[in-house]
Amino acid sequence: MFLRMIYDDKLAQAAYLIGCQRTGEAIVIEPERDVDRYEQAAAREGLRLVAAAETHIHADFLSGARELAETGATVYLSDEGDAAWKYQWLDKKAGGGKYQHRLLHDGDTFRIGSIEFKAIHTPGHTPEHLCYLVTDRGGGADQPMGLITGDFVFAGDLGRPDLLESAAGITGTADSSARRLFNSVQRFLELPDYLQIWPAHGAGSACGKALGAVPQSTVGYEKRFNPSIRAASGGEVAFVRHILEGQPEPPLYFARMKRDNKMGPRVLGAVPRPKALGVDDLMRLDGRKCALIDTRGWDAFKAGHVAGSLFHPLNSSFSTDAGSMVGESEDIYLIIDTAQVDEAVRNLIRVGLDRIVGSFDTSVVKDFAARGGKLVSTPEMAPAQAASLNGSSNAFFLDVRRDSEFVEGHIPGAKDIAHTRLASRIVEVPRDKQIVVNCRSGGRSARAAALLQKHGYNVVNLAGGMTAWEQSGAPVER
Repeated sequence: MFLRMIYDDKLAQAAYLIGCQRTGEAIVIEPERDVDRYEQAAAREGLRLVAAAETHIHADFLSGARELAETGATVYLSDEGDAAWKYQWLDKKAGGGKYQHRLLHDGDTFRIGSIEFKAIHTPGHTPEHLCYLVTDRGGGADQPMGLITGDFVFAGDLGRPDLLESAAGITGTADSSARRLFNSVQRFLELPDYLQIWPAHGAGSACGKALGAVPQSTVGYEKRFNPSIRAASGGEVAFVRHILEGQPEPPLYFARMKRDNKMGPRVLGAVPRPKALGVDDLMRLDGRKCALIDTRGWDAFKAGHVAGSLFHPLNSSFSTDAGSMVGESEDIYLIIDTAQVDEAVRNLIRVGLDRIVGSFDTSVVKDFAARGGKLVSTPEMAPAQAASLNGSSNAFFLDVRRDSEFVEGHIPGAKDIAHTRLASRIVEVPRDKQIVVNCRSGGRSARAAALLQKHGYNVVNLAGGMTAWEQSGAPVER
């Protein structure tokens, strides 16, 4: 048996390539949309990718299962849960017909070569959620060696049960989902301690509140040390309170991912290759009527950028932030080092942003200015100057940290809107005041400031964020 985790650091998402070396067949579980990575990884090991599976309808990335089904791979998907959470794309093959697929229920098994997968229904994170017990029958084993846990059990946490309500907008489902998750935990406690667990996410994912940085674990270790599993020992009421408390605001694009993964992502056929554009193209472009993503560093961006640009450096939060601030129907242009175009494109299509029209090398910005193009700056303000505005009727303080950070201490009178939810709540920000934006250290607020500036707000970024504000001795409200 061959097993390889293929990890997306930006979305903290793990896919698992599992192959039978005897037959040369392989499956990928939880694939992202740029499936060539898995095909190439399989080929390097002398394996053919013949199948794909997922544990549930994901909210944090766009699945590559349909993309692989177009190549002839068989897809294995859950048929558990209620009617609202059934896959709707299995009979919509490009050109007509159905994809090769099998819908699974609790206890069902299937094989890839001599590797057996057994579906275990574990609702709570979502109603249809499955886990997969993995047994290497070809190696002589008659017991499973591990469990693909999806978004049920992570290293150090459990998958959050509130997303159907907080992200997908289905009112009143968080509490009932938490109770179902409690019941699934009871089933987990019956599993043998030796089993390895292979989760779909690690630290940094918004699918839980305290995921560990260890990529894999064991059933026994999580029984003993996972705080959320230990909370279940206090009974259902205590568990529900624990699991729902302190969950971070879900990024805005989560609702779109739920919809698209249920209805079927658009088939790409290949990773998009946007056209390389020059200064003449940039001179004709109106950044207010498209998504012009500037990936340069903050110092360069704030000093001068094309009007309407969004500030999204190609760092660990690029996918999440762009997914939350770029509309799915917007044409996308990148200002980026040419060598990084493929990386950025893959990051964008994984969150459903595939209208990527073209890219400009970062050097084009200087050429644009030299040709008479107007660059605009994004002002920053030191804490002492910002403190002098606090309480003024002409200023509005906007805190774009998570709610859990905000309640621990914030600028007096500030309004809290997480930066990954700002695009949907921008009407709550007054247009007739100077907007002072802060986060913890200035990074998230810089991205929020660019979004507000694009929409015509008079905005300034608080240099150094809340950390600098507190160090300056300015007042803090708790």
